[in-house]
Amino acid sequence: MKRIWVRIQPWDKQLAIAALESGADALVLEAGDAPQAKELGAITVVAPDGDLKPETDVLWVEIRNKADEEAVAGAPRDKTVVLKTTDWTVIPLENLVARRSGLFAEVTGAEQAKLVTEVLEKGVDGVVLDTRSAEEIRKTTALVHALSPKLSLVAATITAVRPLGMGDRACVDTCSNMAPGEGMLVGNASNAFFLVHSESLETPYVAARPFRVNAGAVHAYILLPEGKTKYLAELKAGDEVLVVRHDGSTSVAYVGRNKIERRPLMLVEAEVEGRTISLVLQNAETIRLTGPEGKALSVASLKPGDTVLAYLESGGRHFGMAIEETIEEK
Repeated sequence: MKRIWVRIQPWDKQLAIAALESGADALVLEAGDAPQAKELGAITVVAPDGDLKPETDVLWVEIRNKADEEAVAGAPRDKTVVLKTTDWTVIPLENLVARRSGLFAEVTGAEQAKLVTEVLEKGVDGVVLDTRSAEEIRKTTALVHALSPKLSLVAATITAVRPLGMGDRACVDTCSNMAPGEGMLVGNASNAFFLVHSESLETPYVAARPFRVNAGAVHAYILLPEGKTKYLAELKAGDEVLVVRHDGSTSVAYVGRNKIERRPLMLVEAEVEGRTISLVLQNAETIRLTGPEGKALSVASLKPGDTVLAYLESGGRHFGMAIEETIEEK
């Protein structure tokens, strides 16, 4: 997900408040200003006495010629590199984005932020906003955080639905409300996921709980931001989760509670692109998968031949990170 840091040099309390309230990911400050920022709220500070330190954790590089470009390409991969230039239209930004990750670009507003975050479709990983306008902070922060990656969802055909016995399932309760057509990607395998619908619909049995996805059995994988995964059992309060809409657009939400309870389970299997994918879910009417047009399909009435949305990847996982390796998960 794209990140935004806001430069506040010299210190200005009102600008810092605007950045915090807009959801900025960090403040770039002068030495000695970190305590004032921390008094306003919990936020990462980039400063000589901050959480991230220039030269130690973050490198600022001004791009003027080919030699500067090569210096960025060869910089240590464990450091974030912030690119500076007087003219974003002439910088060979495409070359740098293609050659390494961990790149931020210093910008003065939303227009430049949009440009640098869309280069080669991938764009830089984040921006450092240098402005003295609270309105520009709010505008640019909203733009950058809206630039979430879009996933290519595919239609999967249900082949089997089979009741199981009792087991532990996880309800992922987030700090955000989801709309109809939104949910989370969960699967028995780490490279094949169903779009499990949120509980954003009213039913005769229970009120809508749009903050919740009854995601599946505790062993299942959930797809997270930045392409990582976790087992459902590992999620805890404060973790980031990926909310996915039926059109593939995504956003980030934060876990408020992972509610694990013993419930009757069912196995759902589907065929997609020559692969069999599966997921164990709670056996209840309120648990739903998502149809291609965003319609919520209850597992209680799911049958072979029904079509639901899925997301496929190649390779496997090692500690939640995607790797190019042949792994078979049945």
